[in-house]
Amino acid sequence: MAEGQAALRGSKFGKLTVGAIMEKQVQSAEKDTTAEMIASYMMDGFGSVPIVDENNKLVGIVSEFDLLAALRKGKKLQDVAAGEILTPNPISVTQDTDVVTLMDVLQNNHLIRVPVLDKVGNLIGIVARRDLLRGYLQTSGS
Repeated sequence: MAEGQAALRGSKFGKLTVGAIMEKQVQSAEKDTTAEMIASYMMDGFGSVPIVDENNKLVGIVSEFDLLAALRKGKKLQDVAAGEILTPNPISVTQDTDVVTLMDVLQNNHLIRVPVLDKVGNLIGIVARRDLLRGYLQTSGS
């Protein structure tokens, strides 16, 4: 473990888990949801929408990037289903993942946010880089 990571893990911030900083009210959709509806969800929330099956199991994610790619191909978002443009099997974390590991996941994969799953793969939240920063500020004593 790098010296910086060891110092972080020993701090109040480094002891936080994803469950303490994640957003629990996450808008999800199913594969047959239109891309236009997903775009509207993004206007009120996050820049990506987890796609789940009928049992709330994560099957993919649709990001702003995916929507823009569809538009660039000349597609009308009302004619495109999430299942056509989603990124399958997205990187995810659990609520027990520590924040240092989360930082590594986000930074190493150039991600802004990732879905949070319970132990059996159900979607229970989403966590973003800004949540990490908020967690840091709340524990730093500033």
